Amino acid sequence: MSVLEQRTAGAAASARPRRIAIGRLSLSDFRNYAALRLDFAPGPVVLTGANGAGKTNLLEAVSYLVPGRGLRGAPLERVCRVGQERWAVAARVEWPDGEAQVGTGYKLGEAGRSVRIDHASVRSTAALGEVVRALWLTPAMDGLFTGSPSDRRRFLDRLVLTADPAHAARVGEFEKAMRQRNRLLETRVGDTRWLDGVEAQMAASAVAVAATRAAVVGRLKAYLAERAGGVFPEPEVALQGTLETEVALSPAIEVEEAYGRRLREARRADAAAGRTLEGPHRTDLEVTHKARGMPAALCSTGEQKALLIALVLAQARHVAAATDMTAPILLLDEVAAHLDDIRRAALFSEIRALGAQAFMTGTDRALFADVVDEAQCFEVVSGGLEEG
Repeated sequence: MSVLEQRTAGAAASARPRRIAIGRLSLSDFRNYAALRLDFAPGPVVLTGANGAGKTNLLEAVSYLVPGRGLRGAPLERVCRVGQERWAVAARVEWPDGEAQVGTGYKLGEAGRSVRIDHASVRSTAALGEVVRALWLTPAMDGLFTGSPSDRRRFLDRLVLTADPAHAARVGEFEKAMRQRNRLLETRVGDTRWLDGVEAQMAASAVAVAATRAAVVGRLKAYLAERAGGVFPEPEVALQGTLETEVALSPAIEVEEAYGRRLREARRADAAAGRTLEGPHRTDLEVTHKARGMPAALCSTGEQKALLIALVLAQARHVAAATDMTAPILLLDEVAAHLDDIRRAALFSEIRALGAQAFMTGTDRALFADVVDEAQCFEVVSGGLEEG
């Protein structure tokens, strides 16, 4: 049982909404913030202000409290405030029956970011998945369905991570083994025992990644079918990947052995290509507008955004409905501005029903009129905030 599941195991009987929330957020030399400390209530948080004031920077700071590269995917050195050599984000993370102190940061020249949980250093950012779960939508994701498979794969793994916090570690193990194999193929080592060992590790972690993705997407599909209807279109989701297809049909050990054989047989081709040509790093997420039977990539820009919102909300509901889970934090950057009045009201209604802590940004406070009375509101002004 994960750290989060242990701390929330008794929360199901509570009358309070079950959710993860940031109680306090502290920033140091992060983007345009020299130093900032904010206390948040558990419900909706509205951040308004002019373009370039730093609204998205605050959402990005929260996104670094989970595994991965943050909601912008920016190089870590670019996150430093101009003229500085390090940055830090710290938070008090609250659950219905407990809390934890979480911190992460980066110093120029280091290989990656450091992480501390309850004042103790941990070796990998994957450990953050045991403490904080978050989903986000940003304007940069508007082209998700028409963009590269790697973008959809990252989105898929973000969905999976909210349901299974160990997923980040499995992905990391697979990618590490794959990099080792690619280097060995490039150097053409004569002793194949090294390759045999690395490929065995790679096959084991690859099947674990594929099986987790398939299981979570399977449950999400079932949940979407149960909750069909409403103002957001129903997305139909499917995984396009060899291993994800195989784990649905055969025992995992057989899939692992078969993939290991294919890796051995593909050494020459992979060496020539300079990369591994088969594996979960090639998986794609296929999304269809179910009512129209139309691939999401062919839908209008507005319908693509609505499908994306529907997917994120469905996964958040699915996670919150699980007996040992809590509603994830939602980071919604400029989402309300691109919805009509009906869909905007529906979005706020979904957030309200979830009981989730949702951080929402926009340039106009009027966009949040339906939720402003129950939200904590801040005006963001060039590296500072004013509440009210």
